[in-house]
Parts: sequence; C-alpha cells; structure tokens
Amino acid sequence: MRSGNSPDTVTARRLNVIAGLWGAAEATLFFIVPDVLLSRIALCDLRRALLACLWALLGALLGGSLIWVMGSIDPEPTRAVFAKIPAISPAMIDRVHEQILDLGPWAVFVGPLTGTPYKVYALEAAGAGFGLLPFLLISVPARLLRFVLVVLLTSAIARALRGRASMRTLQVLHLTAWTAFYAWYFTVMS
Repeated sequence: MRSGNSPDTVTARRLNVIAGLWGAAEATLFFIVPDVLLSRIALCDLRRALLACLWALLGALLGGSLIWVMGSIDPEPTRAVFAKIPAISPAMIDRVHEQILDLGPWAVFVGPLTGTPYKVYALEAAGAGFGLLPFLLISVPARLLRFVLVVLLTSAIARALRGRASMRTLQVLHLTAWTAFYAWYFTVMS
C-alpha cells in the first residue's frame, strides 16, 4: 500500500499541478499546448494522464476566464498582445470574431480543428457579448475532448510499440513528434 507522501504520489501531485499551470498559461500567453505534457504522461500511465487532463482543463478554464474578463472590459489591448504571440495574427483574431458571431460559444470546438488557440476564443466570446458561464460550460467538452483524445492516442501508440521500443525510445519519439509538429505549425500559421 502506498502512503500519501510516497515518491510516486508526490510525483503525481506535481504532474497535476504542472498540468494545471500549463493549462492556465496556454489559455493566456504561453503558446505550447498542455497536450505535450499530457501525452508524455500517457507514455507511462494512462490513468495518471487522464487525471492530468482534468487539471489541465481546470487551468484552461481559469486562464480562459481571465482572458474573458479582460475582453469584456476592453478587448483591444489583449488583441494587440495576442497578435505578438507566435502563430496568432490579427487575421486569425478577426476570423475567430466572425466564427463567434456565426456559431456563438460553440465556435470553441472549431479551434482544435484549425489550430486556433483557445485564448483567442475566450477573448472574442467576451468581445461579442457572450456570457462567461455559457463560454465556460462549452469550454469543458471542447477542451477536454482534445486533451483526452491526445492522451488515448498516445497511450495506444505506446502500448503498440512497447514490445519493440524501450521507454527511452518512446520518449525520444514523443519529443521528435512534438518538435516536428511545432516546426510545421509555426511555419504554416505564421
């Protein structure tokens, strides 16, 4: 039986806190998705990765709430800051604004399909006059769905390769895949 302060428990707590902080950071100014950490956890432990998804979601909701509040006060300064974040342009912000007007808060589901950061949807939902509660309620499935799909896919790939590749090799593949993804993403989105 494990004690509440075993190294394994402490590590799990730290990973959860990091996932939550990463979710909040990415929902505000950071430009690397928490999926990187979540999928890394999924290489070793699916259950722990799924729990970390909930923490990343909580962080994303807190960060998204902050951006929504800033957008409800005056979206222009935040739009100007966002336009300086890698892979976010004024044209992207304008597209999200139009999506929000067309689809309402449901537009948050479009983001993962188009590579558009959640933070832009939080800002534009507020600017379009959509309430914080409806925005957060739709954010739960929109954010959690992607987190969980990434974790499940990573776990399935790791299980399939486990007999043929060491954990170190899986970690290198993980790092290589995310590096290649972001090289492509920043090239295409810039």
